[in-house]
Amino acid sequence: MIRLTVDCIIDIDGKVVLIKRKNPPFGWALPGGFVDEGETVEDAVRREVREETNLSLENLKQFHIYSDHRRDPRGHTVSVVFTANGIGELKAQDDAKEIGLFRENTLPDEIAFDHKKILDDYFQKIE
Repeated sequence: MIRLTVDCIIDIDGKVVLIKRKNPPFGWALPGGFVDEGETVEDAVRREVREETNLSLENLKQFHIYSDHRRDPRGHTVSVVFTANGIGELKAQDDAKEIGLFRENTLPDEIAFDHKKILDDYFQKIE
């Protein structure tokens, strides 16, 4: 079964928000998660970001869809990735163990899923 997910590249003052996951697969990741039945991808990304980071999103735009069947070790997921600006007080919540702001040259080594590729694509596009 293929599962639909969302992820968000959140910009705050030229840095991107990553969360350190409490649950496997471990590592740093873009905020996001599974889309609930009956939920739009836009509503899902807003909900997931709020649950994990305490942020609201402004200027939400679809960035790309990632669908490689190897992108998530738990099974085949397709992710609709968005970009947005983060509004509010940044705070690790829900399944986020830690939260951080990173530039392209300060990204952590341990990045979960295919989020390093997503970030590489993003930084290449904004250059």
